[in-house]
Amino acid sequence: MPSTRSVLVEAHRLDGWLARFGERNGAYTVEPDGERADGSIRLAAVNGCTAVLAPPLPVRARSPREPAGAPAASDQRALGEHLLSGVDPSATVGLLLIRRGGYSVGISRGGTVVASKTGTRYVQGKTAAGGWSQQRFARRRANQADALVEETAARAAKLYAADPPSLLQLGGDRALATGTLGESALKAYAHLPQVPFLTVPDPRFAVLKEAARSALSVRITVTDPPPGAV
Repeated sequence: MPSTRSVLVEAHRLDGWLARFGERNGAYTVEPDGERADGSIRLAAVNGCTAVLAPPLPVRARSPREPAGAPAASDQRALGEHLLSGVDPSATVGLLLIRRGGYSVGISRGGTVVASKTGTRYVQGKTAAGGWSQQRFARRRANQADALVEETAARAAKLYAADPPSLLQLGGDRALATGTLGESALKAYAHLPQVPFLTVPDPRFAVLKEAARSALSVRITVTDPPPGAV
């Protein structure tokens, strides 16, 4: 069965990635990815390798004077412009990473963190105990998670108020991140566009820096040629 892998490719590296895809796999065709409505494109190489390139935010609507469909494979610059047409490279990004036990929030521009706050807060793990003991542990764990969410929201709100973001990058634990954005402290930012969710390890500052660097990257899913393909 063909293997599949995903990578994040920054805007300035996209031309190089496309060139290397062609060198490794031969000529390829380009077409809109019919399974997505965000402007994603699908590359299909002669050796059977395919790649779906998804924009960080939906591509802008084309004017009636512009040709419909995806750009030609031969025009790598046009491919990049198409995928990044919905993104302002100078946009201020609100970063919010949270997992059980810790958080890292910040503001980034141009792939660089300009303000941040990282902290830890203990949240008890699951227990195998039964009966009343298990219920007591579950309540304690829920209370600890609520406290983590509230603190993360408060820290993020303070940073966002000082330097308002125009879009958000959430990551870590999806349920906790969604709960944090739903806090009243972040109500003013809940409507902002969000780039695809990041599954990240414990959200330390180094992880936040990587999230800032890749926030406006193109998400690429590559499927290798089937065994025996030429």
